[in-house]
Amino acid sequence: MINKKSIIRIASIACFIGCIGDFWITYVLGNYDPGYSQLHNTMSALGISSSPVSGLISTWWILLGILMIIFAFGLRKAFDFNKKYVKIAALLLFLYGFGEGFGSGIFKADHVKNSLTESAIVHEIMGGIGVASILFFPLVMNKVIPRTNNPGFHILSLTVFIVGLFFLAMFLVRMIPEEPNEVTLYKGLWQRLFVLDYYIYMIIIAVIMLKKQQVDPHLHQL
Repeated sequence: MINKKSIIRIASIACFIGCIGDFWITYVLGNYDPGYSQLHNTMSALGISSSPVSGLISTWWILLGILMIIFAFGLRKAFDFNKKYVKIAALLLFLYGFGEGFGSGIFKADHVKNSLTESAIVHEIMGGIGVASILFFPLVMNKVIPRTNNPGFHILSLTVFIVGLFFLAMFLVRMIPEEPNEVTLYKGLWQRLFVLDYYIYMIIIAVIMLKKQQVDPHLHQL
């Protein structure tokens, strides 16, 4: 029988691999796509059909989705004392993994004559669901770990949310039909800073989960 401590450890490791791996893999594969810019191009551009690394990055995104879902399951186990809000937090992580992971990996963000293909439309919708889910994740985690229990975590969560909201707004400016400017030209940078903001936050939560399971006397065989 697998025990609760093992589930939490596996989930935390999944978080570390997913968050660190996503940054490292997109950076490395970006160097094998001629003309691709980490600052100017979105991550989705690596997965379009014409990209030489399309298959590799799509496979990774599907794996990322699986890792995030594992992390969501472990999160629910680690904080099962606050079942109402931890269920919501786990659901948000699941939707992130499903939308940004499976959605990005399965549906290509292809364009034909400057118009979105059906695959790209699904890609955008699922990605939007994933981003919206993870955006509000810190606010729900503030309910899972209340201010009275950890004031520092409460401040961290609010900071992550505000910073993430700013970078997301900068990233979405590109959708306004105007001439390219200094903001829209760096859409790749804004996207990566948004992701970095939340990945650091998730890693911190994974560390909290590991520390918690070391001292929690209620962890038992499932």
